[in-house]
Amino acid sequence: MSGTIDYGNLMHTAMRRLIRDVLGDVAAHGLPGTHHFFITFDTEYPGVLIADWLKKRYPGEMTIVMQHWFENLEVGEDGFSVTLNFGDQPEVLYIPYHAIVTFVDPSVEFGLRFETQESRDEKGAGDGAPVIGQAQAEEARGKAEVVNLDSFRK
Repeated sequence: MSGTIDYGNLMHTAMRRLIRDVLGDVAAHGLPGTHHFFITFDTEYPGVLIADWLKKRYPGEMTIVMQHWFENLEVGEDGFSVTLNFGDQPEVLYIPYHAIVTFVDPSVEFGLRFETQESRDEKGAGDGAPVIGQAQAEEARGKAEVVNLDSFRK
């Protein structure tokens, strides 16, 4: 047994479980009310499955929006798959939970951001604990490149 409790890792595990549970509920019952999600993920993370043209267009990180149109949301233990429409072209994506960088529901100003020890060290931050809070929604909307799917609806 280690000499310390790894709170950062425990918190990240709990946060990923929360995302899995929320997506599982959406898969079973649909999005309630005005809820919608901005999910930013690392396109280079092992296990991420996206079309080659999307990987080329979004090297490193990509933000998807789950709001008006998405299909075949399947939620598993380690990740989820969903079909989204990109320019009238449906694409299946598989995203492991560990690839998620931010998960934001702007309708209720809720956001989660996963930071690795390396990214926190670069910023001069402390122990690798995750950052959680309402400000994440605004920050994610301001910094992330969002693929707006509304323009593709008929």
